[in-house]
Amino acid sequence: MPHSVRVIPRLDIKGPNLVKGIHLEGLRVLGKPWNFAYKYYLEGADELIYIDAVASLYGRNGLLEIVKKTAEKIFIPLTVGGGVRTLDDIKALLRAGADKVAINTEAVKNPELITLAAKAFGSQCIVASIQSKLIDGKYFVFTDNARESTELDVLTWAKRLVDLGAGELLITSIDQEGTGKGYDLDIISKICEEIPIPVIACGGCGKPEHVSALVKGAAIDAVCASSIFHYKYFSEIAENDNYEAEGNIEFLKSNRGSLEFMKSRLTGMAIKEVKDVLTSSGIPCRTS
Repeated sequence: MPHSVRVIPRLDIKGPNLVKGIHLEGLRVLGKPWNFAYKYYLEGADELIYIDAVASLYGRNGLLEIVKKTAEKIFIPLTVGGGVRTLDDIKALLRAGADKVAINTEAVKNPELITLAAKAFGSQCIVASIQSKLIDGKYFVFTDNARESTELDVLTWAKRLVDLGAGELLITSIDQEGTGKGYDLDIISKICEEIPIPVIACGGCGKPEHVSALVKGAAIDAVCASSIFHYKYFSEIAENDNYEAEGNIEFLKSNRGSLEFMKSRLTGMAIKEVKDVLTSSGIPCRTS
């Protein structure tokens, strides 16, 4: 029997705020992350992913207090990433309430960190994150929240991360991220064919059908999305948030509650609606 596919909202964080961009750029403030996270928990999310979107840029991870506040009310697995450089960073996030830690930039700079972390905390706690971009017909690894290119081939690097001891892979398509045009099935299916550990796909989900197409086209373990969930709940949650002005808040000032500009790109959907589409397509997922 096919395994149950997890549905995971991703929340990108800048300072104290939930943000969202396109191709991981042009970040707009949407509200307070823990309010969205709690809503997703109540709606049936299987797990949550928090990523500090500016951690590599500023040389720190600023999520400890947000993780602590989230863990007080939410009782599903929480993966946290962004700016993770040392075993002490991992220990601090796990103590704050994270169940797993995602590592991208430092894994490229210091691959041994993956091995040391897996030995110290268990491979099940270590998620290797890959930001993938298609250039001239080849997929390359990017770091620093898609700001820095490398010469690493995505599939080759994914295999190396498995050998290093990673327990799970998070694959984010830079080209598709925030566009609502669907997942990058090409690279995701290739990775799933070659990789023996669980794979989470992220970037491009604009409607539930994109999720079912992904699961049918690749042996994926989990689907990750942000925009379709955030914009579903945005007017309900962000209107009541006392947000702090860090980042691009013009979106909040001028577009609260309307979101007309987004409707041509994606369909805001509840987590239950996404799972209903999966179930109706014969794809097992947790529904209660």
